[in-house]
Amino acid sequence: MAIRLESVGEKFGPFEFDCQPKDVMLYAVGVGCDSEELEFVYEQQLRTLPTFAVIPAFPALVDSLRVLEASPVKVLHGEQRTELYGEIPSSGKMITEAAVRAIYDKTKGALAVMDVDTFDSSKKKLFTNTYSLFVRGEGGFGGDRGPSAEKNVPPSRDPDKVVEYKTLPMQNLIYRLSGDFNPLHIDPAFAQMAGQPKPILHGLCTYGLVGRAVLHSYCDRDPAKFKSIEVRFSGVVFPGETVVTQMWEEGDKIILQAKVAERDAVVISNAAAEVVK
Repeated sequence: MAIRLESVGEKFGPFEFDCQPKDVMLYAVGVGCDSEELEFVYEQQLRTLPTFAVIPAFPALVDSLRVLEASPVKVLHGEQRTELYGEIPSSGKMITEAAVRAIYDKTKGALAVMDVDTFDSSKKKLFTNTYSLFVRGEGGFGGDRGPSAEKNVPPSRDPDKVVEYKTLPMQNLIYRLSGDFNPLHIDPAFAQMAGQPKPILHGLCTYGLVGRAVLHSYCDRDPAKFKSIEVRFSGVVFPGETVVTQMWEEGDKIILQAKVAERDAVVISNAAAEVVK
């Protein structure tokens, strides 16, 4: 079945999320926090990691496949952006609304862009996630190719800051408990059918690791200073590998790139963050 091009402009949702402190703490552990980052894993004076924003919004990412009428086996989560409008509360009702912004013709596939806004119970906007989904084999329909893919390119100098996080061999098992139960991340047989030698770490877990690196390096661990992050998912991380986040200060942006140390493979590219200075 071809992707449903007429879905552009269509709104879907709402999706409700009853956020509890345990959700915030479980997510933090899922992206590698430990007792050295007590404010994110202990209910006393608990604070929420900025990239937790992907959790209340995740049902919209899943439901977008229904809206697009796209086969899950054809869809790749290509890019992700999160913009925050203040520190995320550690509890309370959150309501997410989504819309299809555009579908671009990339010849070999279609690129669908989703805008996903999340509000608190008083309708105050908490954050916006933008998902870019590449649907293989659905291009060539004569549509707009969209904006250039080249952005947030690292400068030709050494990074200003580098942070390494060693993931746990069971990092995927922990992260999936925050709601992403795709068997690609746990079932060896399914991973092999998908072309991987073994289960891979969730891309949004890697996203969280990179967000932590920015939070520690440029925000003094204060989530209120974290404004936005955007990335392209360029490669896979296997649980147990070391994610190395490289950061360059370029004007109002921090250009980001992440590699797996063991294979010297880029897994996050064309990435940037904005923080309060």
